[in-house]
Amino acid sequence: MNNDNKRNTFTGSLGFVLAAAGSAVGLGNIWRFPFLAAKDGGGLFLVIYLVLALTFGYTLLTSEIAIGRKTKQSPLTAYGKIHKGCKPLGILACMVPIIIMPYYCVIGGWVLKYFVGFATGNGKKMAKDGYFSSFITKQYEPIIYMVVFLAITAVVVFLGVNKGIESFSKIIMPALIIMIIGIAIFSLTIKDPNSSRTGVDGLKKLVIPNFDGMTAKQFFKVTVDAMGQLFFSLSVAMGIMVAYGSYMPDDAKMAKSINQIEIFDTLVAFLAAAMIIPSVFTFMGEEGMSAGPGLIFITLPKVFEAMGGIGAIVGALFFAMVIFAAITSSVSIMEAVVSSFMDQFKVKRRTAGVIEAIIAIAAAVVVCLGYNKLFFNIKLPNGSDAQILDIMDYISNNIFMPIVAISECILIGYIIKPETIIEEVEKNNTKMGRKVLYKIMIKYVAPVLLIILFLQSLGLLDFILN
Repeated sequence: MNNDNKRNTFTGSLGFVLAAAGSAVGLGNIWRFPFLAAKDGGGLFLVIYLVLALTFGYTLLTSEIAIGRKTKQSPLTAYGKIHKGCKPLGILACMVPIIIMPYYCVIGGWVLKYFVGFATGNGKKMAKDGYFSSFITKQYEPIIYMVVFLAITAVVVFLGVNKGIESFSKIIMPALIIMIIGIAIFSLTIKDPNSSRTGVDGLKKLVIPNFDGMTAKQFFKVTVDAMGQLFFSLSVAMGIMVAYGSYMPDDAKMAKSINQIEIFDTLVAFLAAAMIIPSVFTFMGEEGMSAGPGLIFITLPKVFEAMGGIGAIVGALFFAMVIFAAITSSVSIMEAVVSSFMDQFKVKRRTAGVIEAIIAIAAAVVVCLGYNKLFFNIKLPNGSDAQILDIMDYISNNIFMPIVAISECILIGYIIKPETIIEEVEKNNTKMGRKVLYKIMIKYVAPVLLIILFLQSLGLLDFILN
């Protein structure tokens, strides 16, 4: 393949790993992982997640990074370059970040609002019942915070691969880790004065497997939950890792970098759970741990209020940390689209960035209005209630992403063959330690798991199991 030698690259493996890990460490890790861990038997979920991360997740992550580096192309054009018949897969892979970007910036705006609130001493106000609903249903304020969040993201992307994404990741990711570790340690020291619950009790709920009433069907559902979480945790099937892989230097040891991303992501996901679950369990018991998406914006402000004076500081630090995590992910989402436009239409970064920013702002305004002027409620195939944001999330995460991942397995397993990826990973005389595992997973196991996940997304899995 004729690779574009003028393409920007990360200056080294560290820059690539931090940028890729920054993409993985987003809102999904902060609220979704702790929620699923609490819901799905604590330590049982952790064990299943770890096994899947080292097998299923590793397979998809390796495939996308290798495709990116081998073709030196973004998702829109990479699949067509590696095989001419796969251009439609590139279009679908590029559509995922295009759809995700607007509503992710809306949620990022919500986080920004809460950070500003806690930083200015208004945490108690935000802990009141109904505050979150009253905020997101306002007509203008959510739009303003969304635009600010998107503008921060765009500035990083406009600065480019080295001065923007890599430099930003090298500063933000260490700060993010320090903050998560600090809050997690603090969470273990707290105690509810009105009960005997402590942060350590909450940690036990997280790490000790709970098999009470566990059936084969429930175990299967926990496995499917863990598998679905891997899409969020590793940023696979979104085109992101293809784009970042295309910036990976040819002399970098890919196998080592992938191992580091796995370790980094799993560690942060666990620390996020160790940070949130002990605090929520201490002050709100097991009921608070089932808060789901409202965990960050409804439950945790109440937890910070229950902490007393120190809660205002912890809350401000927490939402600052969430902002860091959200921006590193939104940068990667936007970059996947911007790099695709650059490769497909041969335009400059600034031009591609402006086009994507306009698309994202226009769609994000519609998402914001979906909670007031354009409000409606429908039932999705998986049974959940949905507004505009939920519909976009469902289409991108529950339909497009599984289709992209299944198509990747077919492309690599049966068209270009696994050896194509293995050859790329083993450049520079490095060995692919999980070579046999990779071949088995990409051809046989991963497609089956993805089809199961897709059936669940369509609401058909429960029907089949019942």
